[in-house]
Amino acid sequence: MTHFYKKAMTTLGTSALFSLGALLSTVSHANEFMGYPAYTTFKSKAMQQYGLSAQQVDNAMSGAQNIDRILSIMAKPGESKPWYEYRKNFLVESTIQRGVRFKNQYASALRRAEQTYGVPQSVILGILGVETGYGANKGSFITRDALATLAFGYPRRADYFQDELAALIAWTYQDGRVTSSVKGSYAGAIGYPQFMPSNITKLGVDFDGNGHIDLENSPVDAIGSIANFVAKHGWQTGQPVAIRAIYTGTDDTQVIAPDLRTAKPYLAGELGKMGVRPINPSMKLDPMDMVHVIRLDEVSGPQYWITYPNFISIIGYNPSRMYVSAVWQLGQEVANR
Repeated sequence: MTHFYKKAMTTLGTSALFSLGALLSTVSHANEFMGYPAYTTFKSKAMQQYGLSAQQVDNAMSGAQNIDRILSIMAKPGESKPWYEYRKNFLVESTIQRGVRFKNQYASALRRAEQTYGVPQSVILGILGVETGYGANKGSFITRDALATLAFGYPRRADYFQDELAALIAWTYQDGRVTSSVKGSYAGAIGYPQFMPSNITKLGVDFDGNGHIDLENSPVDAIGSIANFVAKHGWQTGQPVAIRAIYTGTDDTQVIAPDLRTAKPYLAGELGKMGVRPINPSMKLDPMDMVHVIRLDEVSGPQYWITYPNFISIIGYNPSRMYVSAVWQLGQEVANR
């Protein structure tokens, strides 16, 4: 027994000590974000958008803590590395083998997802591999605290993370969950496919048919949900994704797309005069296809790809060209083993 409690028992008596214990319990479960100026606005938005009461929001946020390490991670995202470093996180034999085992174990669900949504197994497998290594690393941060840290401490995307925090609280009430029990990535993504909370209710699928969408524990639900996500983001069944290319010009900044979300596409028929052509000379492009050109930096020099709208459909997960490239290449490798 600590000196503090001994003194309290002596001077306050049992009744007073019980009250003191209740006070200490309240303090230990304090919401660290309660005093932030933006918290009141956030709470009002959550109430209006999801029909939550003020008490429900405060209860869900009880015990919420700021995680400084998350802001440090956000300052140095993996996509800030060159491609030859970034791909080492995913395009490695151990991950590929894990993917092959996953593919064999869930072959039926993968085939059904491809037939239902038109999204190839390779894309589903690639996303699962890059996101969580096929479930090996779903994240250990308390999702509520991760989202709150970003919602109130990362001004550049504060509105987005506040919206996701509100979606998390609403979803956990709807799902009968304790909000603080949900764990995931440092950015608030959850489960095998690392869906943000708002996407669980919008795009999650009960693909195993048990009456409950469970992306944390059901690989089959994850498979169907990823296929649904990509399909809803514009996947074109039977169309190409990306083709290796050669660039023979002198200034590739004139042709590469730094941001695929905003860059104007080219007609494939225009690429030749810009110094871009498929690395396979026998491959013929449809001159009317709308495409972009991206560059990935290898140790030996730049690597070029001609990308199609299907490449962009994966950007809904992550807007980085390196992320989508890793998904595409890992998925192809796993699917072809």
